[in-house]
Amino acid sequence: MKQAPRVGIISLGCAKNLVDTEIMLGHLDRHGCEYVLEPVEADVIVINTCGFIGPAREESIQTILETAELKKTGRLKRLVVAGCMVQRYREQLLSNLPEVDAFIGLDELPKIIESAGIVSAAGGSPVAPVGPSRSLYDHLAPRHLATPSWTAYLKIAEGCDHTCSFCAIPSFRGAFRSRTQEDLVAEAERLAGGGVRELNLIAQDTSHYGRDRGEPDGLPRLLEALNGVEGLHWIRVHYLYPNTVTDSLIDAMAGLPKVVNYVDMPLQHADPAVLSRMLRGGSAEAHIKLLDRFRSRMDDPAMRTTLIVGFPGETDEEFGRLLDFVREVRFDHVGVFTYSHEEDTSAHSLEDDVPPELMEERRGAIMELQAGIANERNGERLGRTAEVLLEGVHPETEFLLTGRTAGQSQDVDGQVLINDGQGEPGSFVQVELTETAGYDLVGRIKP
Repeated sequence: MKQAPRVGIISLGCAKNLVDTEIMLGHLDRHGCEYVLEPVEADVIVINTCGFIGPAREESIQTILETAELKKTGRLKRLVVAGCMVQRYREQLLSNLPEVDAFIGLDELPKIIESAGIVSAAGGSPVAPVGPSRSLYDHLAPRHLATPSWTAYLKIAEGCDHTCSFCAIPSFRGAFRSRTQEDLVAEAERLAGGGVRELNLIAQDTSHYGRDRGEPDGLPRLLEALNGVEGLHWIRVHYLYPNTVTDSLIDAMAGLPKVVNYVDMPLQHADPAVLSRMLRGGSAEAHIKLLDRFRSRMDDPAMRTTLIVGFPGETDEEFGRLLDFVREVRFDHVGVFTYSHEEDTSAHSLEDDVPPELMEERRGAIMELQAGIANERNGERLGRTAEVLLEGVHPETEFLLTGRTAGQSQDVDGQVLINDGQGEPGSFVQVELTETAGYDLVGRIKP
């Protein structure tokens, strides 16, 4: 029997991409592959790429080129490149990256076995047609979690039906397509049975879930069903879209005990003229009214958003209104991106007229403002006791444990630094919050 290769995995981009990586890992598991953390020790390396915006593609290309050097200096025999960038730019990659042995698009994840050289493709390996993805995985797909064993992402849909002028995702991820509630509950039960306590729901627009299937209240119904899954403790919803949030969704998020008080809504901007050019609509006033609907029904919800600065035509006045909006809303967590001028978007026809240095200046201004707000918001929590999901010893010192509150999602938000007390990773403990440390909180475990 042919010995399975040692495989290294590099997953770039968003959490939705990470789930795709986990599915490829699941297929590799079925063939007994051994995984290595150090690329120099791998026979095969798989790079799951991001193709969303220019900086992400540059990171992907740089990673591919650096990894390819291991064919000369290490034991690397095959380099496989997968994911969004392949789906979007397959022909260009085939022409310009001869170092790569195989490319896998979004609809070809099961082909990882052939691409890694573990088995030979019977009758050859057909290349998927160029164009938007159409696949939709289900709970029967193998999956190997790349997250800690107590937390997982649940991708409830693929693709997107919105026409935001800055975004090319529909051109390669395809139209919005929801998984069935029964399928998602089956996967959630399997994850919970394997020890997952925290489930993070993701999609390009989670609040659109079910609408493509004629179910306008699909997400509230799904949350109610997931709330009944034994073993789950926290359910967090990511990536709500303002135009698809309903009162029934707000009620479900506020009323179901396992759904945490966490509102993640990428708003992108607050000036009505910029939002109009983005083909999103809305305004600061409309955003505030919507967020207030959550705050009126939830007990101190954590609020997260992402914003874009430097969109074509953004004036000082329009940016000033965005800054005022951030100051008024007092988000707990904010991510800020500089605009990327993308082909296959309607904004590509607009003049990219905000200089890069001005974009960075504006981004810095929001982040400086938000740092102060986040510190103030954390300061308001001092003296309280919070439920915290323990995640283990701090990577930089054995004298601290780390964990997260329900208002802190993995990888994107702050954390809790614990300087007194013990507990097992993956367990929930009560922590008295005693100090702030920038975006983080400090506390001690209550006996």
